[in-house]
Amino acid sequence: MAPFIVLVSSFLLFRVLGIFGWSYFDHWVIDLRFAVSCMFLVTASAHWGKRRPDLIKMVPPSFPKPELMVTLTGWLELIGAIGIILPATSQPASIGLSLMLLAMFPANIRAAKEGIEIAGKPATPIVLRTILQIIFLTAIILAGFAG
Repeated sequence: MAPFIVLVSSFLLFRVLGIFGWSYFDHWVIDLRFAVSCMFLVTASAHWGKRRPDLIKMVPPSFPKPELMVTLTGWLELIGAIGIILPATSQPASIGLSLMLLAMFPANIRAAKEGIEIAGKPATPIVLRTILQIIFLTAIILAGFAG
């Protein structure tokens, strides 16, 4: 739920900055790009923080080297967070982040089905996680291709 809160609250913050005169943030697409970037900076931090062991448990057993997968996806999130805010790379970053979210979705399903806890809390239920995934994908695609 934290990524959703970061996405929405940072989008609103950037909108307010635009409304109150910071001309760079005076367009909803720019605001959304920065909000998506903030969301991925937050989620990437979990790949090396105290939640790392929980993320490793989420990786389906069919994937080799779960530790490496968590590290790799963390780096991809960081690269995507930077790429989405740069006009020249926002479209490729949008595609990459979208594909990564789709590829990582089975880990979220596994966490929900097997009751894997993240930071001591139950994983997000599948229905809610699916809704959030659709919201995240929509935001990422709009950030990369709208405007």
